[in-house]
Amino acid sequence: MHAYYHIVHVKIKTLFSSYKVYDGVEPFTLSAVIAFLANDSEPHNLCTTSMSDLTYMLQMKVYNQNDELQKLVEADETQEIHVDDLIEGKVSAIENGAVYVNLPGYGSAIIFGREYMNSKDIIKNLGIGDEIKGKIVELENEEGYIELSLKEARQAMIWKEADELVRTKNMLSLPVKAANKGGLILTWQGIDGFLPASQLSSDHYPHVEDGSKDAILKELKKLVGESLNVRMISINPKEGKMIFSEKTQGGGGNQNVDPNIINEYVVGEAYDCVVTGAVDFGLFLKIDNGLEGLVHISEIDWSLVEDPKKLYNIGQEVRAKIIEIKDNKISLSIKALKPNPWQLAKDTYTKGTEVSGVVIKFTKHGAVAAIEEGISGLVHISDFESEEQLRSTLELGKAYNFKITIFDAKAQRMALSFIGDKAAA
Repeated sequence: MHAYYHIVHVKIKTLFSSYKVYDGVEPFTLSAVIAFLANDSEPHNLCTTSMSDLTYMLQMKVYNQNDELQKLVEADETQEIHVDDLIEGKVSAIENGAVYVNLPGYGSAIIFGREYMNSKDIIKNLGIGDEIKGKIVELENEEGYIELSLKEARQAMIWKEADELVRTKNMLSLPVKAANKGGLILTWQGIDGFLPASQLSSDHYPHVEDGSKDAILKELKKLVGESLNVRMISINPKEGKMIFSEKTQGGGGNQNVDPNIINEYVVGEAYDCVVTGAVDFGLFLKIDNGLEGLVHISEIDWSLVEDPKKLYNIGQEVRAKIIEIKDNKISLSIKALKPNPWQLAKDTYTKGTEVSGVVIKFTKHGAVAAIEEGISGLVHISDFESEEQLRSTLELGKAYNFKITIFDAKAQRMALSFIGDKAAA
């Protein structure tokens, strides 16, 4: 029965609103609750029971005595909703700066306050009975309603469509909004995206002999106002970033280069390159003879790389090793030319070793801590009672004491267990 509690709670509140029983909202008087439950418990026991427990008892009695309610609960048994879910319902009322939405199976939702103000352009066209889709921002507010956001729902749908475009590689015709020294700004669905100069087709690439950034910018500005056929190749919804490519094969392609030239290059060899583009997922490098390759973000350094643009600038020279040539695409690695710290440390660390580590990142699985340059491991969330406790205990950039529970140099994998206090400075 515990698994049904939330649904029971909502059903009772919706179907039996005349009872006005809900934690913290117009509860029954104590005497009325005792009278209703008198057949189930001794009155003197009820008098010593907390109001929240009495409310729960009342809800369960109503549930147990109502066949219709039980059928509704069982029909919804497998349905669960969470914050950030998209959910559909029908508008039941629009009044006093709020939109009320009926969500079959879950009760009533509300759009009000800041969410109402942010969605006025949508709400002005709504009518009673209209179906709308909202994003859940709170499962239950102080008045018992599920809170929805129309604006966030629209954004979520846009990014879902963007993710599909990255996956399907469908072409888009988009106008060039502006230019900078690194490339062009395009707009899709009201969101500005970036087209790196290195991802322009050979027809639009700014061929400047001396490599002057000012001269490159001058050439790029000539494209402002034009529409280009592009693909979306990378997105970051949290940061609101989109990366486009005009090349027919997307990033790292060399479709206009003679295959015989590509065949002159050997996997495993290192070459002097020039950075032509820096994006969220890596670096584009010009090798020679018009050839370009991609260094994926995971191949830039042995240490965690969050933003390639902070490490490398357009035009910067760098040496990289070819690790794959496939379908005219060249994959490169910068870190492959550096000593592998995992191999250097394989005789230093073992299971049970106590170490000091600096927290460098949080993930849905826990916290990542680095014990030295290029060697980091996961502190699993199961070491803590909740994610909130983990984040309140461990701070980004701070050093703590850990015990190694797994160390596999070959797989480059390490797991850590939190010991306690901060490490000595």
